[in-house]
Amino acid sequence: MSNNIVITGANRGIGLAMCKHFKAQGDNVYALCRKSSTELESLAVNIIEDIDVASDLGIANMVSALGSVDIDVLVCNAGILRDESLVQLNLDTMREQFEVNALAPLRVVASLQKQLNQGAKIALITSRMGSISDNGSGGRYGYRMSKAALNAAAMSLSHDLASNHVAVGIYHPGYVQTEMVNYGGDISASDSAKKLVGLINQLTMAESGVFKHSNGSVLPW
Repeated sequence: MSNNIVITGANRGIGLAMCKHFKAQGDNVYALCRKSSTELESLAVNIIEDIDVASDLGIANMVSALGSVDIDVLVCNAGILRDESLVQLNLDTMREQFEVNALAPLRVVASLQKQLNQGAKIALITSRMGSISDNGSGGRYGYRMSKAALNAAAMSLSHDLASNHVAVGIYHPGYVQTEMVNYGGDISASDSAKKLVGLINQLTMAESGVFKHSNGSVLPW
């Protein structure tokens, strides 16, 4: 039986690759994005544009477009990366990253929670850069802090949604070759997405709230 999969940030990179893998396994994919792409349009999935998950209008558009969809898997993938250092502390870009990387996924889940089927799954695409224990280089203040905040929200969601048997997966995709990092990663978006989809398929309530690398290893907080 096919599942209804909702993915944010689906027009490129990891989101686009996850659309391909879920579609290939026979699922019904709802691809949310601000603006579609030629690659996304070639997949014959359900494309929903004008979804800026960091804005009130974008959330309203999402709720309206998905109003009749019972969701089996919700993937919060949309995210941004900016760069700040201690000597160039840009509070505007830091706030921007908090809005997109931390607050927006929580808003998405809260807005769609009534449409989550019992036994549904939520996948939050975070980063090991949000790990406090794993920070060995400093810098990237906005990105690190926003992803740490997302991890905290994900853990709360794993508790708050447990009564409906909704499992929450918290995933670092790897250092992926995407536009976000000028394609300087060490794993392709397709390979990362394949691993992430595999982890989501295997996710159970017993592992809800666990912070994992796409290779399956558990990451430190």
